[in-house]
Amino acid sequence: MTALTVVIVEDDERFRAAFSAMVAQAPDMLLAGTAADLPQGLQLLQSVRPDVLLVDLGLPSGSGIELIRFAHDHLPQTDVMVVTVFGDEPHVMASLEAGATGYLLKDSRAEDLVEQIRALRAGGSPISPVIARQLLLRLAPEPQPTAADDALLSPQERQVLTLSAKGFNFEEIARMLNVSRHTVMTYVKRSYRKLQVHSKTEAIYEARKLGLVRD
Repeated sequence: MTALTVVIVEDDERFRAAFSAMVAQAPDMLLAGTAADLPQGLQLLQSVRPDVLLVDLGLPSGSGIELIRFAHDHLPQTDVMVVTVFGDEPHVMASLEAGATGYLLKDSRAEDLVEQIRALRAGGSPISPVIARQLLLRLAPEPQPTAADDALLSPQERQVLTLSAKGFNFEEIARMLNVSRHTVMTYVKRSYRKLQVHSKTEAIYEARKLGLVRD
C-alpha cells in the first residue's frame, strides 16, 4: 500500500515538531515536508502535491486560509485539515468555505492526530466536538419569541440561557457569540434578577417553565 504523503504548515516549533513526529512514526504515512509560514507552505504544496495538508490559520506571514484555498483550487487530490487554536465561528466558516474538510483544535489529543488523518483520507470530516456542536447550533432553527418573552428577557439573555441549557459553559458561549466572558456574565446576572433566581439551574428551570428556553 502506498504511504499517505503529509505536509504540515505550522509556525509554532513545538507543535510542528510534535505533529511531525506523530506522522513520521505512522507506518502508513510519509512526512513529505514542513513549513513555518505562508510562502514556504505555498512552495511546498506546489512541489510536493501531498495527499493531506495539515495547516494552522495564524501564520506570521498571512492566513492559512490562503493555503486552504490554493489546495482546493489547484490540488483536488489533497485533503485539508485545519489544526488551530481558533474555535470561533468566523474562522471555522471561512476555513470550511475555502475548502477544508477537517477542523481540529489544538487542545485535541495529539496521539489521536494520525487516526484523524486516516479518517480524513477515508472520506470523513474530523471535527473537534465543540466545533461540531457550534455548527449544529448554527443550523438549528431559532425559536420565535413572543411579545411576552421580549418583555421578560432580551434576545441575548434568552440565547445565553438556551446555550447554557444545551450544556455549554460560559467560556464556550462567549466564543460562539463572539463576545467577552464578562458580557456573557452580565446577561446571566440580568436573567437571574429578572427570573428572581440565584443559580444557573434555577434560571434554566424557570425559563423552561415560562417557555423562554426550548430544548
